[in-house]
Amino acid sequence: MATTLYLYDPPAPGPRWFPFAGVRPLCELRAGAWRIRERWEGILEAETAAILADHVAGFHELDEPEVRATATVKGPAVVASSCFAPAGVPVEWEGDTRRLTHDGQTVAWLVPAGQEWAGPDDAGSAVEIEGMLLEGAADLIVALEGFLQGDCADFLHAPHDEVPEGSIVIGEPNEVICLGAAVEPGVVFDVRHGAVVLEEGVEVRSGTRLEGPLYAAARTRILGGLVRVSAFGPRSTVRGEISNSVFLGFANKGHDGFLGHSVLGTWVNLGAGTTTSNLKNTYGEVQLEIAGSRVATGLQFLGTLFGDHAKTAIGTMLPTGTVVGAGANLFGAGPVPKFVPHFAWGLGGETMTEEGFLQVAERVMPRREVKFTEERRASLTATWHRLAKE
Repeated sequence: MATTLYLYDPPAPGPRWFPFAGVRPLCELRAGAWRIRERWEGILEAETAAILADHVAGFHELDEPEVRATATVKGPAVVASSCFAPAGVPVEWEGDTRRLTHDGQTVAWLVPAGQEWAGPDDAGSAVEIEGMLLEGAADLIVALEGFLQGDCADFLHAPHDEVPEGSIVIGEPNEVICLGAAVEPGVVFDVRHGAVVLEEGVEVRSGTRLEGPLYAAARTRILGGLVRVSAFGPRSTVRGEISNSVFLGFANKGHDGFLGHSVLGTWVNLGAGTTTSNLKNTYGEVQLEIAGSRVATGLQFLGTLFGDHAKTAIGTMLPTGTVVGAGANLFGAGPVPKFVPHFAWGLGGETMTEEGFLQVAERVMPRREVKFTEERRASLTATWHRLAKE
């Protein structure tokens, strides 16, 4: 069903969306193998015309549509909530339908030709759709565990390479899905609980055990270790023990150390031996501490939420349910607090300058063959100023 699609972020995402609110559109976060925007585009068979996101208007990264402030949308169009991740089931509706809902909550608005959408409402007839409501960044872990198996299974009937020579497969060989990946001999694929999908240009080194469901986007490098139930965005570097984690893309964990039930924003770099705790000693619910407030998650397992461009020094130990702000650089003596503000410089209360933040980004991006354009500089400059006010 061809339609014009707009993604809508709430004007001021609350503390639950730290460390991504004010940094990137929520629809550009990864829920399972795919970004939220991609999930909407898939079920509607549409391309996004624009992202309406007051909190990051003017954001620019790579391939996202224009990001602009919320304004009136003229029909025919669909305006979809960034706080809902659809399942992969195509949706159809009758001509008089005005909303898509999930558990009775409106998650999209259908705007007929000749009419306008001026903001969220609950008027008009509705069609229920499948998916997951997201209340904050920690729910990306819930979405990963809810969607990843099905996302990987979608590749089973697509043409793919034979099982790489010298691999060890535990389970059905047809669930090892290589789409132009380079896999060294000796890699173990455990697909008893889900498929392993390796996109074009992915490199997997000998000494790696991959347990599905698992998705690695184009040109990801997996350099060794036990890696299970995770989704890696493009150009990620992975090594060590990784479980139930999401990499948005262009992040680096190239050394040993445990990473569990964690979310890594773009351009995150974890120093050698960085380790997350993802379970309290009491086995109780993990609560986040965000700018002096406690936020319940309902989760027993939750590691660290890393904002874009965050960095850790070698040997960094992160408590259960840590939140690290965008651009933060963790080093120095003493324990890491559970809440690290944006652009923290070390653990002593200092803040990275605008110039320092941009210099690091300009040095890092060419390492992944990404140009540091003036448009990218302007976007990151706006991010620094926006977050510095907090």
